Amino acid sequence: MGNASDLFVSNISKENDFLMGAIYAIFGVLSLLSNGILLFVAYRKKPSLKPAEFFIVNLSISDLGMTITLFPLAIPSSFAHKWLFDELTCQYYAFCGVLFGLSSLTNLTVLSSVCCLKVCYPHYGNKFSSSHACFLVVGVWCYASIFAVGPLAQWGQYGPEPYGTACCVDWKATSTELTAMSYIICLFLFCYMVPCTIIFVSYIFIFLTVRGSRQAVQQHVSPQNKTANAHNLIVKLSVAVCIGFLIAWSPYAVVAMWAAFGDFGRVPPMSFALAAILSKSSTLYNPTVYLVFKPNFRKSLCRDAEQCRRCLCSTLCGCEPSLTQGNSSNPSQRNRNEISNSTRLSNGLPDCHGACRHCPEGVAGCLATPQRTARIMTGSTHSEVAVSQLSSEFQSDFL
Repeated sequence: MGNASDLFVSNISKENDFLMGAIYAIFGVLSLLSNGILLFVAYRKKPSLKPAEFFIVNLSISDLGMTITLFPLAIPSSFAHKWLFDELTCQYYAFCGVLFGLSSLTNLTVLSSVCCLKVCYPHYGNKFSSSHACFLVVGVWCYASIFAVGPLAQWGQYGPEPYGTACCVDWKATSTELTAMSYIICLFLFCYMVPCTIIFVSYIFIFLTVRGSRQAVQQHVSPQNKTANAHNLIVKLSVAVCIGFLIAWSPYAVVAMWAAFGDFGRVPPMSFALAAILSKSSTLYNPTVYLVFKPNFRKSLCRDAEQCRRCLCSTLCGCEPSLTQGNSSNPSQRNRNEISNSTRLSNGLPDCHGACRHCPEGVAGCLATPQRTARIMTGSTHSEVAVSQLSSEFQSDFL
């Protein structure tokens, strides 16, 4: 196919396109970092991952997939004020957007149902295993794939977004094709209304259960116990997920339905552009929520960050941690170890030629010059002062 830049022309101003490109670039960098960190933490704690946390990892994978496949195409097109690629790439862009977007939404829906099962019906929730989680993860991708493949199989249609620099479902096709109308109706019902309803019902049940448990706890023990804190955490996580779902996807759903079943010509292209930006913000919102509110993820992240800080400290200090772990078989290393261990200041503290455990104040403490002290006899008593505090005459005599 030929270049589609003549077919897909931006319908918003150059200033707005440039602003969109800048926002996409920021979102892309933040999404890569946040989702990358979340997947790294999950990989590090892989043996201890709980079944419900499989959905958090899957959500991060789908968000990262959207970031990698869409942002590299949307950013240059926005800056160029037109779609820079051919029509086949437009189909690919739209397919990836629907696939990863619906996967994220479906994943949030399944996650809310699992949370509701574990909190409200613990007798059944405690039986939820890793095999069940893996089965549901596969189901999430199959469900999203059905609607993503639909337009490629002539059920619905992909085309340029109304603002011109990206591609998605062709919302105006409902006025000319019955199959396109049926596809969009099913998409709205089963990929927005049903997930939204399940999420809200699940978290309403969670909220009512948590509130009832907290009231029962407060009648017997202090509200500051671990159970009350865990319940508060569940409520915060539930509210955060619901808010994220609404903020990210509701504007785009409303605008899309307006374009599909209303007067398409009266829909401002900029409204689609703003809704698309909000929907893509979910790629960095979701991992941030879970890294902040999930204690075990946060602790793992802090532990890994501390290990990286120690490695950085070791590098900047010129330390060799292996020298402190027993005697080395290498004679030259053993000799350096003995010299380092025997080197002491006058106040008995070791200098900074050993491992980073000798750096209690961090890197700055390692890089600072050791302070020499002198012991001054006054009658039958003595005191210890810094050499730098002595007069120049005393310093010359001492040194």
